[in-house]
Amino acid sequence: MSDIFDENLFLKGLEQRRATLGAEYVDRNLAAADSFTRPFQEAMTAWCWGFGWGDDVIDAKTRSMMNLSMIGALGKMTEWEIHCRGALKNGVSRDEIRAIIHVVAIYCGVPQGLECFRVARKVLEENGQL
Repeated sequence: MSDIFDENLFLKGLEQRRATLGAEYVDRNLAAADSFTRPFQEAMTAWCWGFGWGDDVIDAKTRSMMNLSMIGALGKMTEWEIHCRGALKNGVSRDEIRAIIHVVAIYCGVPQGLECFRVARKVLEENGQL
């Protein structure tokens, strides 16, 4: 790991990232990292998951709901799918996901809401929730 990052923050982030996205997914991504992408994987794990998710001020369910809203607004559907799975792990219900998508559609446009519904349907079907 690069000298600019705190090892403890990385380890805290790794624990939170695994808890939300699943150890298999996270470990597969870290194992696939090479000298070109590893610094980003380490920084993202430390910063996003260690710093951003590493305190108890906002619970994991609420953070997941916030992420779905923001990532949906940005239209980053690959990440939205990953975080939709994580949101389910963090206790976000099917009805809450639908309500989040309604807000995305209202503020970001119906086409973006439709994209979120398309991806949510896939994730919910995979999890036996449709």
